[in-house]
Amino acid sequence: MDTSIDKATGFRTRFAWRAGYLLAAFGLYMADQASKAWAVKALRFGDERVVIRGFLQFIYTENPGIAFGQLQEGGAFGRWFFVVLAVLAAIAVFYYFMRTPRNDDRVLGACSLLLAGILGNLTDRARLGYVIDFIVLHAGDYHWPTFNIADASITVGALLLAYDLIFSHRSTRMKADVS
Repeated sequence: MDTSIDKATGFRTRFAWRAGYLLAAFGLYMADQASKAWAVKALRFGDERVVIRGFLQFIYTENPGIAFGQLQEGGAFGRWFFVVLAVLAAIAVFYYFMRTPRNDDRVLGACSLLLAGILGNLTDRARLGYVIDFIVLHAGDYHWPTFNIADASITVGALLLAYDLIFSHRSTRMKADVS
């Protein structure tokens, strides 16, 4: 049996299995970009939309910083620093995505969410110099900082990876203890 053929087939199979996840990530990326285009058109000039009073509102904001508006005074250096950082993060996540066993759906899904979010915000930052945020959630008098679909995707992906990190090691330890 030729091992070069086995390796080539293994790579194609590994990538083909992941193609569905990458397609889903692309769909989420497109939803993020489309929603930001809508926000520019519908909300940019001070319009705001209350979707569910006291819970969900749309307000256009431009965020030149990182998460939750931190580090906004970076100027041109900050913009390109965050672009390079996002490119490196996307490469690292994609590498991890390709190295993950194909039966680990939680990690593959988490990586897909992270890729979609990183690339969605990277596109804004490289193209515009800031990220468009427009979703505001309220809980009584408290409101969560304004965010977008890419931010939500990154948050959910990071939580899934954290969950996997915490609980997969715990279940592995428990199985080892039982044995």
